[in-house]
Amino acid sequence: MAERSGGVPNGLVNFRDLGGLPVENGVTTRQGVLLRGDAPYAGDRHPEEATHWPPRAVIDLRDTGAESDAVHPLEGVSTVHRIPLLEGLRSESGEDPWRTLSELYGHILDFAPKRLLETFRIAVETDGPVLVHCAAGKDRTGVVCALLLRTAGVRYDAVVADYTHTDRNMHQVLRRLRITPELPPGVEESDVNELVSAPAYAIEHALQRIESHRDGAAGWLMRHGASADEIESWRRRFLLPGE
Repeated sequence: MAERSGGVPNGLVNFRDLGGLPVENGVTTRQGVLLRGDAPYAGDRHPEEATHWPPRAVIDLRDTGAESDAVHPLEGVSTVHRIPLLEGLRSESGEDPWRTLSELYGHILDFAPKRLLETFRIAVETDGPVLVHCAAGKDRTGVVCALLLRTAGVRYDAVVADYTHTDRNMHQVLRRLRITPELPPGVEESDVNELVSAPAYAIEHALQRIESHRDGAAGWLMRHGASADEIESWRRRFLLPGE
């Protein structure tokens, strides 16, 4: 991958097309519908793995202000929807009310269901690829994508595997965010997982909360305002037809 000055990667490092995932009824998800990634920067190169680019729509889950630029790098190329998933969910002091990833994901489900519903409707209504991203493409993006995948019927184990895939990309993500441009002496890239990780138990906690509803993820969305027609439209758009 090409690099900027200082060895910072010049392009998305936690990008993937969520096509080709196994669905419980034996079919798979369609390429070029749901994309996920870390935050794009101005001047980034075309993602090497992307065969459907640029996205028709972008869902930016970052907070407004300090966390995201006034003009999104894909503005004018894609329709950009800003849905700050965590904005307003912290205490008045600005402190996070969650201490673990499991608590964070539960907090999103409890206090931002309408924002999650908005992301679902954008995914349903867009005619073309939709890119979902936050800063690292791990936590907020992970919850949104897990909900969309399970609503389509993607196998539980495949959803967990997609989430944990981020672990192998975190060192590059941190370099992009300029949190840790260089590893400390004696620390290998594989050790980054101990510092910033995407552990299976975190997304499993969120999935268990979602799946506790009647009809699982679809039932969770319908409880918060989605219609049965929207659920079916998402499945038609995202799933390849069976043989």
